[in-house]
Amino acid sequence: MKILCVSDQIDPLVYSNSIKDRFGDVDLVLCAGDLPLDYLDFIVSSINKPLYFVFGNHDLKGYAGYKRNGPFQPAAREFKGIGAAHIGSRICREGGLIIAGLGGSMLYNNGANQYTNGSMYREILKLLPAMLFNRIFRGRFVDILLTHAAPLGIHDKNDRCHRGFEAFLRFMRLFKPKYLIHGHIHLYDRSAGRATQYQQTLVLNAYSHYVLDCEALP
Repeated sequence: MKILCVSDQIDPLVYSNSIKDRFGDVDLVLCAGDLPLDYLDFIVSSINKPLYFVFGNHDLKGYAGYKRNGPFQPAAREFKGIGAAHIGSRICREGGLIIAGLGGSMLYNNGANQYTNGSMYREILKLLPAMLFNRIFRGRFVDILLTHAAPLGIHDKNDRCHRGFEAFLRFMRLFKPKYLIHGHIHLYDRSAGRATQYQQTLVLNAYSHYVLDCEALP
């Protein structure tokens, strides 16, 4: 299975008339946040593949669910006509894959979709019933964890806004996803590393765009 991962920057290679020539062979698109919905809709309408996304910490204003504090809960009507599906604090299945989503960043200015490490654990608890069901009936908890923020100490930065979540480290240790795909951390040097192995999980930075060919998954 081939997955187009995007986040944080509108990439001219993607937002192009030649998108179908470049990315028409992907099976799935995952967005790790901070991209406008019309960009996601362009991707879906151009290559006609399913797209799942989480919100970041900069792409919320203008929505009815926008709050100054706490998790963002968008209304379904706000996505009418958009071919992408929001999976923040949810689990979905696509093409045999089990995908979990956790949006937002570390709390740094009391803005929307910002979390302490403790409140991110509460978001993870929302996923637990579905993951236990998957473990019993499908033999695994989850295949891909899609996040906006990075895990603590992996691709993150020292400032409060870009610090990663320790909760994601524990998630990987307990539930063993094959991949954690995140955004939020900009790669100004394109030669900078995008991939880091953490126990049984490959952590990938989706900044701008990245094509993941995951043959080991369904």
